[in-house]
Amino acid sequence: MIVITRYSVPEADTEAFRSDADAAVEVLSKRPGFRWHRIGRAADDPTLWTVVTEWDGAGFYRRALSSYEVKVTAVPLLSRAIDEPSAFEILDTAETP
Repeated sequence: MIVITRYSVPEADTEAFRSDADAAVEVLSKRPGFRWHRIGRAADDPTLWTVVTEWDGAGFYRRALSSYEVKVTAVPLLSRAIDEPSAFEILDTAETP
C-alpha cells in the first residue's frame, strides 16, 4: 500500500517542514513493513508538498503509527496534512526496463 500525504507549507516554513518530514520518514523507515519514501514539492506551487511512503500492507502502516517513537516524531507532521484520504491500495505496477 502507499500513503500519500499532502501539505500546504508557507514558503517561510519550508526549512522547518523539510526537517520535520525528514525526521518523520526516518522513524517510519525503522518500522517493519516499510519499503521506501519520497518527499516532493509541486513544480507549479512551491507551497504544496507531499510525503509518500510504501508499506507491505495496511496493517504494517497502522502498527507503525502506534509506535511511541512514531507518535512523538511523525504523527505531529502527519496531523498537519491536508484532510483527505491518504492510504491507497496498489492495484497495478510496472518496472522500468
